[in-house]
Amino acid sequence: MVGSGGREQWWLVNALVDDLQRRGVIAQSTEIEALARDLDQGPMTLYCGFDPTAPSLHLGNLLQILTVARFQRAGHVPLALVGGATGLIGDPKSSGERALNSAEIVEQWSTRVKSQLERFFDFTGPNAAQMVNNYDWTHEVSVLEFLRDIGKHFSVNRMLDREAVAARLADAGISFTEFSYQVLQAHDYLQLYRKYNCRLQTGGSDQWGNITAGTDLIRRVERASVHALTTPLVTKSDGTKFGKTESGTIWLDPVMTTPYAFYQFWLNSDDRDVMTYARLYSSSDAHLLTQWQEATADQPHQRAAQLGLATEMTTLVHGAQATEAVQTASRALFGHADIGDVPLDTLAAALSEVPGAQVSAAEITDGLLPSIVELLSRSELVAGRGAARRTINEGGAYVNNQRITDDTWQPRVADLLGGRFLVLRRGKRTIAGVEVVADQPA
Repeated sequence: MVGSGGREQWWLVNALVDDLQRRGVIAQSTEIEALARDLDQGPMTLYCGFDPTAPSLHLGNLLQILTVARFQRAGHVPLALVGGATGLIGDPKSSGERALNSAEIVEQWSTRVKSQLERFFDFTGPNAAQMVNNYDWTHEVSVLEFLRDIGKHFSVNRMLDREAVAARLADAGISFTEFSYQVLQAHDYLQLYRKYNCRLQTGGSDQWGNITAGTDLIRRVERASVHALTTPLVTKSDGTKFGKTESGTIWLDPVMTTPYAFYQFWLNSDDRDVMTYARLYSSSDAHLLTQWQEATADQPHQRAAQLGLATEMTTLVHGAQATEAVQTASRALFGHADIGDVPLDTLAAALSEVPGAQVSAAEITDGLLPSIVELLSRSELVAGRGAARRTINEGGAYVNNQRITDDTWQPRVADLLGGRFLVLRRGKRTIAGVEVVADQPA
C-alpha cells in the first residue's frame, strides 16, 4: 500500500512505475513522468474496459486485469468497466465487420464477464474497486445530444488514421456503426472522469487510438489533463498467436478451457518465451524471476519457470484446489502419481487434450474390451497393429501406468477409471485415452 509519509509514498509509487517498465508492461504512455508525479499525489482512480463480445474473457484480457490489479496493490482505485454498450457495437477489427450480437446475448455475457472480473480485484477497504457498466450512461443519451455534445469534438481525419480503420477502408470498407466505436469509448472516459475523477485509462496497445481519443475529449470538454497507458501485444517466438492453441483460444472460463488445458498452456511455454510471459503476468518479485531465468538457461529440462508460472496462473484463475487436481493429473498421466487419485472430471479434461479412441458398449464381451493391440492402433498411439506389437514386445506399452507385455491382453471393465476411461501410454511421454461410450440407438 502507499505509505502516508511523503518520501515513502514517492518511493513506492515510482517503484510501481519502475517495476512496470522493468517488466515490459508499458508499451505506450501519454507522458510517463507526469503519470508518476500524479500517482505520487495520492490514490488515483483508473479504469480498463472489457467488452462482452464472447461468453468469457481470455488471456489477452488477463494481462489488462493484472496490470490494473498492480495499481490497486499500490494503493490506487480501479474501476472495472463492463462494456454493455460498446459490446453491442464491437471494436473494429482489421479482418472485417463483426457480427452484431443481440441485446439479450450481450446482457448475458456482461453478467458472465462481471463475475469473472470480481475474483481479481479487492472490493473492500479504502481503495476498493468498483464495477461499472457503460450501458448505464449510454442508453439514455439521445442521438442528437450525442452528436452535438460529443461528436463535434472529433476529427474524422484523425479517426481515419487508426490502423484497423485504415485497413478496412483499403479493403471492404467499414460501417458507421463500427467507425463510431472510438467516440463511444472516449465518451466512457469522459463520464468516468466526471463521476469518479478517473484520470488513467489502461488497455492493450491496439487500443491506443481509442484511449487517446478519450484523453483528448476530456482536454477539450473539461480543460483537464488525464493519462493513457497501454500494454504490449504479446507474441510467441514460433510465430503463432499467443493465447491460442490448436484447440482454440485460451479462455478464463473453466468450461470453455478446462483448468488442465489452462495449466498445460503455461507449462508448454517455449523456453524463449517463458520469461517474457513471467514478467508480464506473474506477481513474483525480481529475485524469483531471476531464479527462473537462470534455471531456464542452466537446466531447461527442469522447466522451473514454466512450472512456477503454470502454478501461479492456474491458482489465480481457477483456485488452489483445481491447480492441485491438474498437477496430480499431469504427474499421474506420466506414471509419477497414482492415476486412481485423479478426479474423474479432471481426467476427462486431460484426456480431451490428447489423441484418443472410443469403444462402444457393444464391443465389450464377457467384461472384456478389445485387445491392447487394437486399442493402441485405434487410438493412433502407434502406426498400426504391427507397430503396436513391437511396442508391447519392447516393453513400451502401458495401460493406467501398468506395463503390458502380452500382446493378446485385453483390459477388463474393472480396469476402467471411473467406469469410463483407460489411459494408454507409449514410452515415457506419449499419451492417448480410451473412452467407453453407450451404444447409439438404431
